[in-house]
Amino acid sequence: MRKQVLVLSTLFLSLTVFGQKSELKTADKAIKSKDYVAAMAAIKQAEALIENADQKTKAKFYYLKGKAIYQDGAESVDVLKVGDAFNALIDYENEIKSSKYSSEFGEILNKLINDIAAKASSSYSLAIQTKEAADYISAAKKFHQVFSLSPRDTSFLDNAALVYYFGKDYETSKNLYEKLLELNYTGITTIYKATNKEDGKDITFNDKKAMDLQVKLGIVENPREEAKDSRREFIFKNLAQNYSALEDNAKALEVIADGRAEFTESYSLLIDEANIHYKLGDTDKFKEKLEEAITINPTDPTLYYNVGVMNMDQKNIDEAIKYFEKAIELKPDYGDAYNNIGAAIIEKVNPIIEEMNKSLSDFDKYDRLQAEQLEVYKEAIPYYEKAYELDGENISIIQTLMGLYENLDMTEKADELRPIYKKLKG
Repeated sequence: MRKQVLVLSTLFLSLTVFGQKSELKTADKAIKSKDYVAAMAAIKQAEALIENADQKTKAKFYYLKGKAIYQDGAESVDVLKVGDAFNALIDYENEIKSSKYSSEFGEILNKLINDIAAKASSSYSLAIQTKEAADYISAAKKFHQVFSLSPRDTSFLDNAALVYYFGKDYETSKNLYEKLLELNYTGITTIYKATNKEDGKDITFNDKKAMDLQVKLGIVENPREEAKDSRREFIFKNLAQNYSALEDNAKALEVIADGRAEFTESYSLLIDEANIHYKLGDTDKFKEKLEEAITINPTDPTLYYNVGVMNMDQKNIDEAIKYFEKAIELKPDYGDAYNNIGAAIIEKVNPIIEEMNKSLSDFDKYDRLQAEQLEVYKEAIPYYEKAYELDGENISIIQTLMGLYENLDMTEKADELRPIYKKLKG
C-alpha cells in the first residue's frame, strides 16, 4: 500500500511539473506575439503550481511574469507593478546566485528609472512655478514610481513624501514618512564632486570610481567627498506636520516627542511642538515651549516677541515689556515690538481709570489720578512714534498716536497725522 501511495505521489508531481512548463511555454509564446492578456492568464495558471518548482523553472516564471506585466514598455503599463515584478526576479536570482535573466531586467529597470526620475524632476520644476497642488501630486507620483522600481534608492521615497505634502495629499505623505522611519532611513550619503577643467564648474558623480576615472583622464580636478547630513530630524518634523494637517494633533505631538528623544537639541521640533499647543489653544504650554526654545536659540528676536505677547495676554505687563525690549535689542527695527511696548504701557492706565471712575466726587483725587494717566500716555508715545517711523502706513498705529497726542493737547502733532490717517482710511 505504501508503495502504491509513493507511485501516485510521484505521478502527481510529474503532472504538476508538466503543467508548470506547459503554462510557461504558453505564456512565452503569447509574449512573443504581444498577446499580454493571454500571457497573464497562463502566468496565473502557472502561479498556482510554482511553489514546488525547481530553481530554473521558478526563475523563468518570474522572468515571464515581469515581461508580461512590462508589455514591452507600453504607455498604459503600471510602473509600480513592473517594479515589483522585476525586483522579485532580481531578488530571487540573487538568492540562487544566478544572473540568467537579471541582466536583461536590470538594463530595462535602469532605463525606466532614469526616464521616470528625469520626468519627476521636470514635473517638480513645473510645480514650483505653478504652485498647483495637482502638479505637485504628479511629480510626487513619479518620485514614488522611481522608488518602486528601485527600493534601494530611498531618497526618492523621501522626495515623494515631501512633494505629496506640498500637494496637500497629507495622508499619502504621512504613510511614506512612516515607511521611511520603518526603514531606518537617514538620508546620510556621500557626494562625489570634482571641478571641470574646461569651464570651472563642479560635476557630481554617482560613485568614487567614476570620479577617479575622470581625474585620471585629466578631465576634472579637485576631487572631493561631501557627506549629506541626516534627514531623520526632518522626517519626524514633516510627519508631525502631516498629522497636524489631518487634525490628529495628539499623534503629531507623539511623533515630535519621538523625534525630540532622538534629537534632544532640535530647535525646529520644539517650535513645531509649541505651535501645535498654540493651535490647540493651550497658551500656557505654548509660552512654556517658547521659553524653552529661548534656551536653545537665545538670539531669535521672534521668540522673545511671542513670549511677550503671551505675557500680555496673561496680564503680566512688566514681563511682557521685558521680552519686547529684548526682541528690540536683537532686532532694532522690530516695529511690532515697539508697538506692543506702547500697548503694554497703556495697559497700565486701566486701574487708574477704574479708580478715577470711583472718585468722580473727589476732585483733588480725580485730578491727581488724571495726571498719572497722562504721564503713562507720555511714556507710551516714544514707542508708538518709533513704530510709526518703521511702518508709516499702519493705520492702527497712526490712530493710537493721534489719540495720545489729543489727550496730551499736542494739537500740532495730531494735525500732522490727520491727513495721513484720512488718506489711508480712504
